[in-house]
Amino acid sequence: MSRRKNDLSQRLEAVIKTLVPQQEQNPDDLGPMMRAIKAVHSISDHTSTTPEDLERQRAAEELFARLVTPGIGIRSDSLTVGSIPAEWVSLEHGHDRRHAVLYCHGGGYTCGQLGYARILASKLALATGFDVLSFEYRLAPEHPFPAAIEDAVAMWDYLMYMGYGARDVIVAGDSAGGNLALELALKLKEQGRAQPRGLVLFSPWTDMTASGKSYRTCKTLDPMLTMEYIAAVREAYTGPDADWSRPCYSPLFADLRGLPPTLVQVGTNEILKSDSERLVEHLQKAGVYAQLEVYPECWHVFQQMPIRRAAVAMESAGRFVQRII
Repeated sequence: MSRRKNDLSQRLEAVIKTLVPQQEQNPDDLGPMMRAIKAVHSISDHTSTTPEDLERQRAAEELFARLVTPGIGIRSDSLTVGSIPAEWVSLEHGHDRRHAVLYCHGGGYTCGQLGYARILASKLALATGFDVLSFEYRLAPEHPFPAAIEDAVAMWDYLMYMGYGARDVIVAGDSAGGNLALELALKLKEQGRAQPRGLVLFSPWTDMTASGKSYRTCKTLDPMLTMEYIAAVREAYTGPDADWSRPCYSPLFADLRGLPPTLVQVGTNEILKSDSERLVEHLQKAGVYAQLEVYPECWHVFQQMPIRRAAVAMESAGRFVQRII
C-alpha cells in the first residue's frame, strides 16, 4: 500500500508541477491553470466513490494543496477536538486574537483533509488577521449525513468552551463546506443558540436538487464540476433515496430568517452559480444582509489558486469581515 501511494504521489507531482504556473510565469495565465485543475480532477474517476478512487482523489487534493498553499508568514498548530483532527492556522506576527474564523473545507463531502483545508485557511488568516480553525469532519461514504454536521457543531462547541462568544466567530466554507457552514448556522438556530457574527461562503453548494439554470447553461464552461460528479457525491453523502429538497441537505430551501450577515462569492463559469445567486436572493427576502460577488471568467472556488483575481476576492472577504466586526 505504501509503495502504491508513493507511486501515485510521484505521478501527481510530476503532472501538477508541469502545469501550475511557477514563479517565473504570469500568475494570470489561465491556460496552464485550467490544465492543472483538469489534471487533478482526471487522476481518478470523480463519479466513482470506490475506496481506490477516493484514495486517489484525496491524495491528489493533498498534493495540490502543498503546491499552492501560502507559506510565508503563516504558522499551523495541530490539535484534536474529541476525535476530530483540527488545526489552527495563524499569522506569525501581529494578528487579532479576540476573533476567530471556523472554516469548513470543501470536497463534495467525500474528500478533503487538513492539508487541503490549509489553502483557504491560510488565505482567510491573511485576509482577516484572525486565527482560523479548520477541521477534518468525517467524510462520506464511510460516514454519511449527519456525521459532518455533528462534527461542525462539536467544533463550534469547542470554540465556545475556549472562551469565544458567538459574536467573535466568523464561519466560512467553500463548496460542500459552504453547505456545511449554512447547515451549522441553521442547526444553531434550531437549538435556540446565538448565531456567528457572519458567514463567508465561496461557491457554496446550496441546492442538492440541482434545479438552478446554471447546471445547464454553465455545463460546458465549468472546468471542475459536472452533474455526474454532483450526483455521485450527493448519493454518497445522503444515500440514494434521499429527498434532496429537505433543508438539512439543501439550505437554499430552509427558513433563512435570523441568519447572520453573509458574503457569497462565485465565478461566472461554474455550474453552482445559481446556488449562490438564489441563496443571496432568498437571504435578502428573509431580511438577512447578504452580499453577492460574481467574478467574471472564474471557476469553482477559484480563490484557492495563486492568481490575481483570487487575491482580489480574498481582499474583499477581509473587508467584509472587518465591516461586520
